[in-house]
Amino acid sequence: MNIDLTNTTTRRIQEALTQARHLMGGPAVGMVLTLIIVTDESAQYDAVRAATEAAREHPCRVLTVISRDSRGSSSRLDAEIRIGETGPGETVLLRMYGPLALHADSVVVPLLMPDTPVVTWWPGGKVPAAPGKDPLGRLAQRRVTDSYAARDRLGTLARLAEGYRPGDTDFAWTRLTSWRSLLAAALDQDHDRITSGEIAAEPDSPSAELLAAWLSVRLGVPVRRVVSDGPGITGARLTTTAGDIAVERPDGRVATLSRPDQPDRQVSLMRRPMAELLAEELRRLDPDEVYQESAQRFAKDLAATDKAGAGKAGDDKAGAGEQAAQAEAPAEDAAEKDPAPKGSAGARTAKGKRK
Repeated sequence: MNIDLTNTTTRRIQEALTQARHLMGGPAVGMVLTLIIVTDESAQYDAVRAATEAAREHPCRVLTVISRDSRGSSSRLDAEIRIGETGPGETVLLRMYGPLALHADSVVVPLLMPDTPVVTWWPGGKVPAAPGKDPLGRLAQRRVTDSYAARDRLGTLARLAEGYRPGDTDFAWTRLTSWRSLLAAALDQDHDRITSGEIAAEPDSPSAELLAAWLSVRLGVPVRRVVSDGPGITGARLTTTAGDIAVERPDGRVATLSRPDQPDRQVSLMRRPMAELLAEELRRLDPDEVYQESAQRFAKDLAATDKAGAGKAGDDKAGAGEQAAQAEAPAEDAAEKDPAPKGSAGARTAKGKRK
C-alpha cells in the first residue's frame, strides 16, 4: 500500500499510518526499532531498498529524511508511506523544503516508535564530523556512517574517530567482520611469535586501515599498508619466526589461508552487500569499544605521519635556504675585494684619473 501526502503534517502522517495498519488487518505495531535514514534523492533508492531487506530480519519503522532546497522562504513537508509491499515494517519518505529542512529532528521526533531503540544511518558521503552531536544523531542509541562513500575517505574516518561517541560505528568496520573472524580463528591455533604484519588493499581503503590498526593494537607489532589493485582488501599477512600466516583474496570472493607447515585452505570471503551490513549493525545496539580503539589508533598514526611529513618539508625548505645563502656569500666577498672588476666602466674612469 502506497499513500502520498503533499504539504502535510506529522499528525496526518501518524493518522495515515494507523489507518493503513487497520485496513491491512494488523492493528498492532509489532516493530522492534526505528531506523532513521539521512540521505538525498540520488542515494535514497539504494538506501531504502537495503533497509527494506534488513527489515525482514529486524521489523522496523524506516523514516527516510530527504532535505530538498533549504533556501526557500516557505516550509513544506511531503510524505510517501509504504506498508506491506516487500517487508513487515513501515517506510516513510519525508521530503522537506525551505527552512524546515534545517530542523528535520522536529519532524522526526513525533514519528518515532515509542519505547523502542533508534538507529540513525547516513548512507551517502555527507557524513557529519561528529554524529553524536548531530540533531538526528542525538536521537539514536546507534549511529551508522560509511566513510568509504565519502570523497576524502581517510580524512573522514579520522574525523569520525576524533568525534567518536559511544554508539558510533562505520560500515568500513562492519565489512571487516569476516576478515577479523578468520584471522582470529587462525591465531587461536598454536603459532610462533609474530614480529610484523602487512595489509594489502586498494588505495584509500578505510577498512584496510582499520584492520591494520586492529592487528597492531591486539598483537603489539607494526602492521604496514601495501597498495594493491583491489577489489577491497586483497590480503593480510602476519610474519612469524617460523613463516607467514597469510590470507589472500584476489577476486573479492574466495580467500586462501596459508600457515607454516600446513596445507592451504580455501575459505569463502565474499564482499557483502549493503543490506547485510545494515542487518548486522541492527543486531548490536551497544557501544563497540573495539571499533573505537581501532579508529582512534588509525587517527593517531595518521596525525603522526602528517606531522612527520610537515617536519620533513620544513627541514627541506630550511636546507634550500641555507644553500642559497652559501651561494650568495662568495659573490658578496668577491664584490668587496674588487668592487670594480676589470673591463668595467668604473675601472676605466679610475685609471684615467690616475693618469
